[in-house]
Amino acid sequence: MAFGSRAAGKHRGSSRLSRKTAGYAGIAALATTGVVGSLAGPAFAADSGSGNTIQDNGLDAVVVAEELAGDIEDQAASQQRAAEHAAAQAQAEADAKQRASEAKRLAEAKAKAEREAAERAAREEERKRLNTFVAPVDGSYVSTQYHAGGGMWSSGSHTGIDFHAASGTSVHAVGAGTVVEAGWGGAYGNNVVIKHNDGTYTQYGHMSSLSVSVGQQVTPGQQIGLSGSTGNSSGPHLHFEARTGSQYGSDIDPVSYLRSHGVSL
Repeated sequence: MAFGSRAAGKHRGSSRLSRKTAGYAGIAALATTGVVGSLAGPAFAADSGSGNTIQDNGLDAVVVAEELAGDIEDQAASQQRAAEHAAAQAQAEADAKQRASEAKRLAEAKAKAEREAAERAAREEERKRLNTFVAPVDGSYVSTQYHAGGGMWSSGSHTGIDFHAASGTSVHAVGAGTVVEAGWGGAYGNNVVIKHNDGTYTQYGHMSSLSVSVGQQVTPGQQIGLSGSTGNSSGPHLHFEARTGSQYGSDIDPVSYLRSHGVSL
């Protein structure tokens, strides 16, 4: 009986590519059992009865095994390189973050140091300013000396000095302190008395108007009023006294007092 239209002929073995593919599919089992030589067993011998076919299949299996082993090694090496690259990248990112953090810390420390230095400089400048003394009238001169004699003064001598000043000239506190008197002072006319930080007092008399009040803190050079000729006065000027106390009779030489505080007259 005929079984098909295929012409009778010699049975053809599978191609090398087919054998290689089959070898890839079965190499794991072969490697596990360690019986690669079983490919040359009776089942293969029965295929064509040819010894060459058995030998070829065995050689192909060895080649496939070698190629698969090489592929596995390549894949492992690639994975190792990828892992090393990822680790290096992670380390680089960590190093960059560390450098950024350190740079930020240093910048903040520098800014803090600069800010503190500026604050110290400002405090020192303010301290110097508050400890500075100035003349009570800008660009003026002493027109009547301390202890000058005459009948104009009840004590028989001048208890302060007079600064030449036209009416309405700005009068300044000579140093920092607190106003302890501001108003009418009898023979002194409109006057101001200031207690300074070193415990001394200064008095400003005969002013036409006042611009401070009792209890007010003043700074060197601050305007406290305008010069005039109020009280026992023969004309516009500023009467200036320096004292060791707040009361009349505790006067000291105003010129020496101002010069001791760095004021040139």
